[in-house]
Amino acid sequence: MIDFRSDTVTKPTAGMMTAIQEAELGDDVYGDDPTTNALEEMAADLFGKEAGLFLSSGTQSNLAGVLAHCGRGEEILIGQGYHIQAWEAGGASALGGVVMHGLRTDNHGALMAEDILAAIKPDDFHAPVSRLLSVENTVSGKVQPVSYMDAMASLAHENNLKLHCDGARIMNAIVALGVDPARLVQGCDTVSICLSKGLGTPAGSVLVGDLSTITKARRIRKMLGGGMRQSGIIAAAGIYALTHHVDRMSEDHRRAKWLSTELASLDGVYVDTASVETNMLFVTLDERIPVDDMAAFMADQGIILSAGRTTRIVTHLDIDDAACHALKEAMALFTSRYGG
Repeated sequence: MIDFRSDTVTKPTAGMMTAIQEAELGDDVYGDDPTTNALEEMAADLFGKEAGLFLSSGTQSNLAGVLAHCGRGEEILIGQGYHIQAWEAGGASALGGVVMHGLRTDNHGALMAEDILAAIKPDDFHAPVSRLLSVENTVSGKVQPVSYMDAMASLAHENNLKLHCDGARIMNAIVALGVDPARLVQGCDTVSICLSKGLGTPAGSVLVGDLSTITKARRIRKMLGGGMRQSGIIAAAGIYALTHHVDRMSEDHRRAKWLSTELASLDGVYVDTASVETNMLFVTLDERIPVDDMAAFMADQGIILSAGRTTRIVTHLDIDDAACHALKEAMALFTSRYGG
């Protein structure tokens, strides 16, 4: 089966499995798992930060980052629909008592300075204390450039806010921009870097930032049940991925762009090809085409989709050119049943 649902579905490569099997292990709660320590140092150096912290998932990494910045009754300003606000079970509010103020985003997924400034609360005991601004990069596959990241950092710091970046697919942005990782997040106080999406590891994220904040986040990780023991088994996959799987992301981007153009050429299929900047595209079918049986039809063709009127398609480590051609052929066959 060819799985286009997400870049989280990848299996470890042979080289990654070898790295996992050969990993030197200790007990990370005691701080003596050498492979985990090496991954944390590697990520911190790569992104130009003082320290790193390995966590089990992007959700846990974001939560630890937010709670390291915000106390109960304090506020995070964040885009409506960003993952921390919409897709992480409200953890910052439920577990940390953090108020989430959702802000609109533009058609590229970016926050607007005027909205942020209007949302920052005055020093008034009636209001929560605005403490943190959170950005996301990429946003539904769209790259937020260096100029935007710099502007968000300046705006945050000029208004006594910290800046967190949910960088679940930050490496896709870095490859698309051709920029040094440390430069892109230069103004961010913390960055959450997911290893299990485009980088292809089985699990894990790294939170990077200044030593004081990461030390606090380590305590929060323990409180959340995220202290792992021989975590070097997973960390070894992260080291391998950061060493071997970054440059190849350009192939995922190329395939997503090819798919966007080819699928858009089918009658009854709409894709905003100009918005395909990394490994993600969104395909919308004309209303005359029923979609109730689309997932089952595609499965019969050997393709797994999270199918609907609008379907997200994600290219990744386990998708090759042949898989993309198979998807195009299957989509053409499906739409042709209804005159497409």
